[in-house]
Amino acid sequence: MFKVKATVVGFLGDTKRYPCHFGHKVGDEVIWDGEKFVGRLCGSVWPALIPKVNALWSAGPRYIDPAYYYPFWYASLSVDDPSMKKYDGLGFKSVLKTIVEPPYHLAHLQPPEAFRWPPHPEKTIAKDITVICPDTRSSMVMKLEAFDLADKGYDVPYFRRQMVILDKVSKKPGIAADKILSEFSKKEIEIYPPLSQILIQCLVEELELIGFLKIQKGKASITKKGQKKLGEFKASLSAAEKKALGI
Repeated sequence: MFKVKATVVGFLGDTKRYPCHFGHKVGDEVIWDGEKFVGRLCGSVWPALIPKVNALWSAGPRYIDPAYYYPFWYASLSVDDPSMKKYDGLGFKSVLKTIVEPPYHLAHLQPPEAFRWPPHPEKTIAKDITVICPDTRSSMVMKLEAFDLADKGYDVPYFRRQMVILDKVSKKPGIAADKILSEFSKKEIEIYPPLSQILIQCLVEELELIGFLKIQKGKASITKKGQKKLGEFKASLSAAEKKALGI
């Protein structure tokens, strides 16, 4: 499970004429840490934000908005032309040029690289996870990202397991990922959540996704980012906790 950050990255509306009455500015952040939101956010945005925060909390960097898969982002605009129905089945004629609309036109609510001709050359449209405030006067845009492992709420035991995995790997760099379980004693395995090969696989995948572990040819090694995270975790523990966890 992952921490999620939502950051204000811009406004699509005319904020000189219609200022944000909540006072949001570019750079404002709100963070979900696994049990609570930290930061201030206009209530109008919560309904759009929550589903995507939940998806990123669960899937992390693996989550992609379904809109990313639409092929029509890379097609040109079109106009009605019944004579073309025998070709496309509906009756549209391609507009083989990019239409530039005036500021604050509704077209600016869509991804900026969409419907251009020639088309945007890379499949990146709608890859960023964003939400837009429903107040169309200002249309604040927030970008969401999973940036760390969640370490609060009911994620705590899983986070601790991940930190101990990091510690085990740091002591045996290059260990086969499918042999990590063998580094735990029977007593350690049976601590909640009890370890198994499939749970180790899930936890290691999250560690790799967030950049704390690197897996090459089935072998695991801790990254500099992972070493820093492990050091911070150890520093947060009491002597009794360190002894209990064996780190």
